Amino acid sequence: MKHGRTLQELAIELDRQQNAKRDFLVDTQNLSMSMQVYGPVLQILDAESVWSESYSVSEVAHDQIGRHLGIPAKYYDRMREEHPDLLETNVNEWFKKTPSRRMLRTLDGTARAFLSERYRRIDNYEVAQAVLPIIQGMPGAEIKSCELTDTKMYIKVVDPRLEQEIVKGDAVQAGVIISNSEVGHGSVSVHPLLYRLICSNGMVAADEGMRKYHVGRINESGEGDYEIYRDTTIEADDKAFLMKLEDTVAAAVNEARFLKLVDKLRDSTTTRIAAVDAPRIVELTAKEFSINQDEGKGILGHLIEGGDLSLYGLGNAVTRHAKEVESYDRSTELENTGYKIVTMAPALWKRINEAVA
Repeated sequence: MKHGRTLQELAIELDRQQNAKRDFLVDTQNLSMSMQVYGPVLQILDAESVWSESYSVSEVAHDQIGRHLGIPAKYYDRMREEHPDLLETNVNEWFKKTPSRRMLRTLDGTARAFLSERYRRIDNYEVAQAVLPIIQGMPGAEIKSCELTDTKMYIKVVDPRLEQEIVKGDAVQAGVIISNSEVGHGSVSVHPLLYRLICSNGMVAADEGMRKYHVGRINESGEGDYEIYRDTTIEADDKAFLMKLEDTVAAAVNEARFLKLVDKLRDSTTTRIAAVDAPRIVELTAKEFSINQDEGKGILGHLIEGGDLSLYGLGNAVTRHAKEVESYDRSTELENTGYKIVTMAPALWKRINEAVA
């Protein structure tokens, strides 16, 4: 499992961001993109152009602006790199020709997200406030890893009281992963986590758990003001959800659920991979699960090094490689992929093997 911040570092940064972030509801006719020496800038103008505020644009916001305006990603990126003046013209023209009201989320002078006016703000600070007391109340629970990236917050917890061997000498413990995105890159989610002791790897059982999507009623700003704050009605709805979130975290390390997941891992140990077929199996599995070529090479190396030529060994090779990728987001995706591979449908495994033959 890839290490991130300490819990104290996470708490300090969440508190800082909570006080620094600002959100706006803006008609795109009152938005303008301009090119500066350090890159594109979004400017918010009031109707009479009496005042304005400018923000640099994050990669996430660029992608969301392009998709909202219907500009193909490759063309948008090419304009950014080769003809930024053309990008400025295109974006500003479409802002005016197809007006709509959008939520602009900002932090530290950067427009970090360009979202629907219906985007429901359930922020990392609120999620952490709800779940951390529950985690602290779990006897022996350990936060193994947590991180705050440009797109998500992650908290990964292990409960050592629940432990089972998959094969002799290879034990896993029950855990839970809590994640949230403030910028439209995923729902609030709670999923079971399996923590493998001999290599400190994690598998995320993403097909079980709870999600809450950031969609709700239309947000409102004050009269004559673009900036939006928490609405008391929305806060009441979210309070009920956060209470449910607390219950879900507490139940995520339920023994019956843990044993069910353990049985799936044990079943995967009986599905064998012929040594001669291992490179091709990895190649085809990588293509099926959106694993790139460099990642595939690393996974093959870990599969051979681990010496366990089974479906279980292949899944563990994926989660072992997850520790080596630079991006924490991608590392967590690979922990999810490792579990998907271990528990893949027999029909898919049959199709992969038939392609090898």
